[in-house]
Amino acid sequence: MIEANVRIPTPVNEPVFAYAPGSPERAQLKEALKRMAGERIEIPLVIGGKEIRAGRTHEVRMPHRQQHVLATAHEADATHVEQAIAAAQAARAQWAATPFHQRAAIFLKAAELLATKYRPLINAATMLGQSKTAHQAEIDAACESIDFLRFNVQFAHDLHSQQPLSGPGMWNMTDYRPLDGFVFAVSPFNFTSIGVNLPTAPAIMGNTVVLKPASTAIYSAWTFMQALREAGLPAGVINFIPGKGSEVGRVALASPHLGGIHFTGSTGTFNGMWKTVAENMSRYRQYPRLVGETGGKDFIFAHASAIDDLDALATAIVRGGFEYQGQKCSACSRVYVPESVWTRLKPRLQELIAELRVGDVTDFRNFMGAVIDEASFKNVSSYIDLAKQGGEANIVAGGETDRREGWFVKPTLVQLTNPRHRIMVEEIFAPLVGVHVYPDGRYLETLRECDQSAAYALTGAIFARDRKAIATAAQELRFAAGNFYINDKPTGAVVGQQPFGGSRASGTNDKAGSALNLVRWVSARTIKENFAPPTKVPYPYMGAE
Repeated sequence: MIEANVRIPTPVNEPVFAYAPGSPERAQLKEALKRMAGERIEIPLVIGGKEIRAGRTHEVRMPHRQQHVLATAHEADATHVEQAIAAAQAARAQWAATPFHQRAAIFLKAAELLATKYRPLINAATMLGQSKTAHQAEIDAACESIDFLRFNVQFAHDLHSQQPLSGPGMWNMTDYRPLDGFVFAVSPFNFTSIGVNLPTAPAIMGNTVVLKPASTAIYSAWTFMQALREAGLPAGVINFIPGKGSEVGRVALASPHLGGIHFTGSTGTFNGMWKTVAENMSRYRQYPRLVGETGGKDFIFAHASAIDDLDALATAIVRGGFEYQGQKCSACSRVYVPESVWTRLKPRLQELIAELRVGDVTDFRNFMGAVIDEASFKNVSSYIDLAKQGGEANIVAGGETDRREGWFVKPTLVQLTNPRHRIMVEEIFAPLVGVHVYPDGRYLETLRECDQSAAYALTGAIFARDRKAIATAAQELRFAAGNFYINDKPTGAVVGQQPFGGSRASGTNDKAGSALNLVRWVSARTIKENFAPPTKVPYPYMGAE
């Protein structure tokens, strides 16, 4: 027992390793990649701290080498989900009563493990299972995961320190209780760090969690679960339930003990979950908290004055649009360029895109790997086929696909004469970027087109030297992006620096990477202690004249 106002270690963003030739981190990662690619592991469920082998399994394969099986993963059925909910409920009281500094120590230990022993392991798992390059894995699986854990502990400590004023003769307090039920966390394939944050943010605040990781990211999710267990996470606090989303979700959302949903994924899936919660409202013991980060149709908007920074603009489009195969929620997928800039920008983009290597991510010379699976490959191929039909679309660069060994799609740039073309307004989630070239004199009108044409509002960027043009864009696009960048690509938000999230069809904008997100996982109780309670019923005004 500690009687102290503990001071949390001050978090700083984890340094990004370069993995340059000859560096020790490169050698460690190469060794981990070789060893893990040579194994075929079994991934169980984890319910109440116990590993469960279900009867139903699926094979985990590399996206860039379809025939290479990394693991056999067990899938939960309805009974397993019910068991996980029961385990979360059984662990809830003791976990909620655990002093904050003891809970914090577990997640700080997990961060330390990810920064050291598990760093090459979780990076290698992300590279092999999700086809990320070494750099993309490092900034995500290692650095952002570590940052989420360390900064969220600090944010939680700061939140607990926010207390009300007290008048004379009394003491007012706020008790930041966990939710009255379990949190259902549903993580996506594209960021290992999101799979870290979704279950741990509620758990830091004293909640117990049922986690359903994406089937296409289960390899890295399992690696993190092992780190959590090594860090001392008690049984039942986070229950690991891979399985079919519809089956797991149906049972979880029907439970009267549902306290909240922490979700990242498609807009359609989140809309369906919201509808199901509404239909089940009479079942619940409380109104569930719904926190979701969903789709995006993220933009880069260039002003005529950006011609003076052409290399910066071109680099932002290429990196923002094609890093991790365009499979980031924040990836640039539509670009607005004035005619005066396009004449010089187009050949520069064609040159840069032609230099990008696509292939096996264990070859560190490659800039891109494969898209995540066959469904994604077919989806982006349909848009490329649409562009090849001509009319309002013209392929400027790329346009080739190859599925012989992996789900490879060359980075593709399509010029659209119609700003409402499907490629300019629909989320594709692949290395396909649409460009609309507008007349220089229609800057304001095209800003408004950018704001209104897509349903989403996640990230966006303006490139300009003209400060008036920047101010105009910031105002006109104020509600078009929850993360807005000036002369920078719209990807790469850093925990503690750029809290992440958007609105409209992009989610509830509860800002992962800030205290705003943690507020959603508590149900505050106000406590007033009166040191001098009144002893008489009548008030002074009631006295006789």
